[in-house]
Amino acid sequence: MSGRDVAVTGLGVVCPAGIGVEASWQGMLAGRSVAAADPRLAGLLCEFACTVPGFDASALLGARLAWRLDPFAQMALVAAREAVAGAALDRQSWDPARIGVVIGAGSNSMYQYEKPFAQLAAGDAAKISALTTPRSVPSMAAGEVAMDLGLQGPNFATSSACASGATALGVARALVQAGTCDIVIAGGAESVLAPFTANALTQTRAVSGRSWDPAGASRPFDADRDGFVLAEGAALLVLERLDHAQARRAPIRAMFTGYGASCDAHHFVAPHPQGRGAQQAMVAALRDADLAPADIGHVNAHGTSTIAGDLAEAAALQSLFAASPPVTATKSVIGHAIGAAGAIEAVCVVLSLQHQVIPPTANLDSLDPKIDLDVVAKTPRPVRHGAALSNSFGFGGQNAALVFQAV
Repeated sequence: MSGRDVAVTGLGVVCPAGIGVEASWQGMLAGRSVAAADPRLAGLLCEFACTVPGFDASALLGARLAWRLDPFAQMALVAAREAVAGAALDRQSWDPARIGVVIGAGSNSMYQYEKPFAQLAAGDAAKISALTTPRSVPSMAAGEVAMDLGLQGPNFATSSACASGATALGVARALVQAGTCDIVIAGGAESVLAPFTANALTQTRAVSGRSWDPAGASRPFDADRDGFVLAEGAALLVLERLDHAQARRAPIRAMFTGYGASCDAHHFVAPHPQGRGAQQAMVAALRDADLAPADIGHVNAHGTSTIAGDLAEAAALQSLFAASPPVTATKSVIGHAIGAAGAIEAVCVVLSLQHQVIPPTANLDSLDPKIDLDVVAKTPRPVRHGAALSNSFGFGGQNAALVFQAV
């Protein structure tokens, strides 16, 4: 171990599988999709999604604060508070200037824009709320977490489409390794269930059209897949310099040992068909962790359930690994929360290493014959493994890969 070692000391999650780490983990282990009709999307091109169950922001944050925030920032605050509590951080003794916040978001939150768009069209521009921008810009989740906790270190958002949450974790780790921060609270937060965003994403034809069977719509690697399911959520990890964590006797859940990033430089929405950039990111992450492919005991795949995306990722994994390690796809259960997805999946990887069990992929009835992977399906799989890989890829050819190791 060296001064560059980065520990994960806290976790916080708000996702469609549940609110809180334990509820989310049990939902993942159940291996059943939570997709269902969403009243907010009634009458739109896609009327179903994976939503956070029973999320009452007013009860969790107070009515005044909840009113001021869009859902992605609300969920980020709840996740941040859980992560900080889980890391046993003492707000009275920490140095706020040495703690940063980095939260990924794939796009602006559009919940507050329908009314301003209508006002603008009606010639009532002066009536547009001054809160429209502060509520919605991607950096506000990080800013709100810092204000809530009184943190004064580096604070910003990362935006790399569906890889945003994973990118945030990689960048945050670098801040700790560089000595800029002792601790960084990092991850992702996003809700793409605002009508404008949901409809726009559906128009890309990447969203499943399985309206007659919402719970069966997200089916990564399955021969009958046709697209991803819209979702929302937030997940934050407390990343901490190992010696700092040891000095305060913090709980260490896992070590964050590798990060790799790349760009396909191929197409604005389609992945490189052979997964060129994806493999490049995974190789870089393994090199950073000083591990060989054979050292990886579990892969949490990006696994969106799109035809091209799953084939490209499978090609990259098949090229990298001589024999497929167990692979799971979290989005089969909770859908695709875009900028939050990579962070939620990182939390799942940490929990998998802690509990030595891999959650199953939901809805895998018939593996695509073009895909030669050992996909965990139907039931959780106990497995002894010391290192795991988490993949996140996005529009624009954005790729990020993370390696975590057990302690």
